[in-house]
Amino acid sequence: EVQLVESGGGLVQAGGSLRLSCAASGFSFDDYAIGWIRQAPGKEREGVSCISATDGSTHYTDSVKGRFTISRDNAKNTVYLQMNSLKPEDTAVYYCAARRRPFYCATYGSYDYWGQGTQVTVSS
Repeated sequence: EVQLVESGGGLVQAGGSLRLSCAASGFSFDDYAIGWIRQAPGKEREGVSCISATDGSTHYTDSVKGRFTISRDNAKNTVYLQMNSLKPEDTAVYYCAARRRPFYCATYGSYDYWGQGTQVTVSS
């Protein structure tokens, strides 16, 4: 059974940091691109960042460049999203998602497997 489990969300003040984790099981993790997608109340889902399966290349949406860093540890079947300098507009439920390669990971609408999400709330 494919599982993606997010953790690390919470309430933080503007300017603070959080590190989200996405723990995967039930599939060959090395062969899968992983993306982070968020959804704020009343808004559509937005691709935030992703990391490829092939060469570890990464993508960031413009609003998080320079603040967020994605990484993967294939030995632990886990992807991390380090979020620094958080802003109130980063408030959302953050989901991790997976799709088998070959796949351009920034195609955020095409992931096959999704986690249940973790809430991130940034207070002003």
